Formats: sequence, structure tokens, C-alpha cells
Amino acid sequence: MDHTRPGRPRPRRLRRAAAASAVAVALLAGIAPAAVAAPSAGPDTAAAAVPAAGRLDRAELDRKLRAIHEAGIYGAYSAVRDGQTRYDGAAGFADVDTKRPVRPDFRHRVGSVTKTFTAVAVLQQSAKGRIDLDRPVGDYVPELLPGERGRKVTVRMLLNHTGGINDYVGDAFPSLLKGTTESLDDHRLRTVRPAELIGYGVARPQLSEPGAEWHYSNTNYLLLGEVLRKATGQDPERLITRDVIRRAGLKNTYFPGTDPKIHGPHARMYESFYGLIDPPRDYSDYNMTWAGTAGALVSTTQDLNTFYRALLKGDLLPRTQLDQMRTTVDVKDADGNVGMRYGLGIYSMDTPCGPVWGHDGGVFGAGTWALSSPDGKRQFAIGYNLMKYQRLNEAGTAFLPHPADAAMRAYKDQALCGTTAPAPAAKAPAAPVPAPAPAPDAEKGTAAPVPPLVDAPEAALAAPRIARQR
Repeated sequence: MDHTRPGRPRPRRLRRAAAASAVAVALLAGIAPAAVAAPSAGPDTAAAAVPAAGRLDRAELDRKLRAIHEAGIYGAYSAVRDGQTRYDGAAGFADVDTKRPVRPDFRHRVGSVTKTFTAVAVLQQSAKGRIDLDRPVGDYVPELLPGERGRKVTVRMLLNHTGGINDYVGDAFPSLLKGTTESLDDHRLRTVRPAELIGYGVARPQLSEPGAEWHYSNTNYLLLGEVLRKATGQDPERLITRDVIRRAGLKNTYFPGTDPKIHGPHARMYESFYGLIDPPRDYSDYNMTWAGTAGALVSTTQDLNTFYRALLKGDLLPRTQLDQMRTTVDVKDADGNVGMRYGLGIYSMDTPCGPVWGHDGGVFGAGTWALSSPDGKRQFAIGYNLMKYQRLNEAGTAFLPHPADAAMRAYKDQALCGTTAPAPAAKAPAAPVPAPAPAPDAEKGTAAPVPPLVDAPEAALAAPRIARQR
């Protein structure tokens, strides 16, 4: 079976996707919650609790990782740590044609996990007095966010996605707005400037008044890259490399720039796009300038654990800035339940053994999830190489259940909580069940049902409620 040639979408699927995809879509992260409450006054109080560290049961981790592959994911590779104890595992195929196996040390496109790195760089400059988090974005980049919005939206609002700025991805890949995927192939080798992408998002209808609601938008983090450029006079990706990646001691994490290839051992990365691409197509070679400081990083699961441990231990930020990073807004599902709590480029979610911190991400063919206990001692990171494997119902309004989602969650809970972790004394909220939020119709600016074109367990498990695009 040829997994690299363009697939012909089945007519019924095409009709459903075309009706549902008349909006700008966000492809870099897997979280897809809806609106939020007002920002909390200080660091998330749940952070004081630390998940009980059950032993690393390697046999059970192996079994649950294999279950992800057996549930339909081509390949998955993961790193788990409890203090100094480590588990590195892999299951499945790096190449579905040759059956080359995956390896734990694979490099991988980590999508919106990049946002935590960008946020750290912004907060480092805030600690130096070069960036004021509560200063209007227009004071730094008036040409990119002009007028009243430039005066109302602050740097902090970009960091926690409360500025109401729309996403650029739909206009960057315009066929998606018509329910087809041709532009994914047309733009494989394209180099695009951040200003052009930001322009797409800023030109779209405002999603809410600045500071009023939470709306996930990749435009925010491209703007933050340009704020870094203006405040420091340096290329933001080089700045993040020097001040964050190298400072954390990461050896296999880098911005690829205009180079479409991943250097070093890696898997082929397959995109299904909810069945529009059938069979799934290989997108492991891709010019990632379309993601930049919002989602272009290449890393490994081991490096991600090292990064989040250094961050949560206080090695990358002063305490004041780390506390601000962990000051969150509630992200609620369609029923008003808090699914997760989003800070400044990092979020907190609940597990059977307590709250954890991290981020997830997804780009064409590549999904990532990285979570750590509040003290950074217990950690889990996973990469996988088949994206948007879920299918929608006939109306295009909800996902059909997929066993890979349950398998992913079971592995995450095993990795973070182990087999000996006690149940919490009080009933904790379930792991996030965020519903992708509605976005303006491409023509009219009205809400339209949209399949969540995002890639990670959080979006997938939310879909049975109602599939709405954030």
C-alpha cells in the first residue's frame, strides 16, 4: 500500500468535511477546550499537591504502550521518569511499508509543546525588564497588531490565549476551508514569514473582547516571537535556542528553520485528516516556517522530560516568573466543567493521582504529549506518528469512539501514577474532556460546527460531546 501518494477522499467524507471546515483551523496543539472564566489571582493552588509516585512498572508500561499500537497507531515512542528512575519504550512501526520499528530515542516534531519554550523566553525577558507582561502588544509591534486591539491586547493575553485574536492556519492552508487537503501538499516546501501568517489571523473576526474569554490561537505565539525580536533585537528562534534549549541542556531539540528534513533518527509521520487522506500520507518532510515560534520545534521525549523538569524545578526562570507562568485561567467544556487550567504557555490537568503540568501538540503526521508532576519528579512524554485517525459521525458533529484514545489515556495514567499510587482522598475531575470551541464562519463570522483539526488525546476524547473547532 502506497502511503505517500495523494489519497482520494471518499465523496461522503468530503461532503461532511467541506460543510464543517468553513473556518480557520488550529493544527499545532491537541488541546481544544472552550471558553474560560476570569484569570485566577495567583498560581494554581492545585500545584501544591504532588502525584504519588508509584513504581515504574516496566512490564505494564510496555504492555500499555503496545496497546496504543494495537489500537491503530502506527508507532509510539515514550520516556517516563520517576526521580532518577527511567523507562524508555517504543512500539510499532516507523515506516508502514518496510515495517522498520520505532525507537525510544526518535526525533519528532512536537507542535505546540513549542509554546512552553517560547513562553519561557518571554518570561526570561520579563525578568530582565525588557518585556512588560501587562503592556499592550501594540507598544512592541504596532505594525502587526494596530489600532484599538493593539492598545487592548497585552503580552500576558497572548501567553494565556485570552486576547481574542483568531487563528491563521485556515488561511495559510486555504483548501482546508473548503474541506480538502490539497494545500498541505502544495505548501510542503514553502517558506512563509511570520508577519504574513500573523496578518491572516489579525484580519479574521475577533473571537472575543480582549481579556474576556479563552480562545486557543497560534497567532498569539507568532506575535510573541515578534515581540521577542523587537524587545531584544535578536531572531526569536536563535534566542530561544540559546536561552532555553541550551540552558536546559537539551541535545536533540532544535528549530528546523527552512530545512524540511528532520536530521537524526526519526519515524515517517502519517496524516489521515479524519479519513480525507486515505491511505494516510507521509508528511515527515515539511518546511515548518508555517509554525515558527508557535509549533516548529523538533525534539525527543527524553529532551522534553529534561526540559519540563528544569522548568518546574526553577532552573530556567526566577520564582516570580515561574509563579506567573503557573497562574491559570479555567478552560471549560460545553457543560461548564473545568477540563484544564491554562497558564502562560503551560497547562495543568488532573490525573487519578493529582494535578500535572505540561502541554501537548500536533502537526501534520506527528503528535506529542508531555506532562510532569508539579515538582518535576514524575514525568511522561510520548510521540506518535499517525494523526487525526478518528472518524466523524454522519453529521460531522462528533467523533466516533476510537480505541487508540482510551489506550493513550491508560498509558498516560500508568506512566504518571503507576500501580501503587493511592486514589485521591476527594474525587478529582476527570482528565480533560474539552470540547473544541466554535470559530467564526469564513464568510459570515458566525459560529459553525467544525471538526477539531487538532492532534492529541484531549481533542479526541472531547468529541463525543460536540465537535466544535476552537
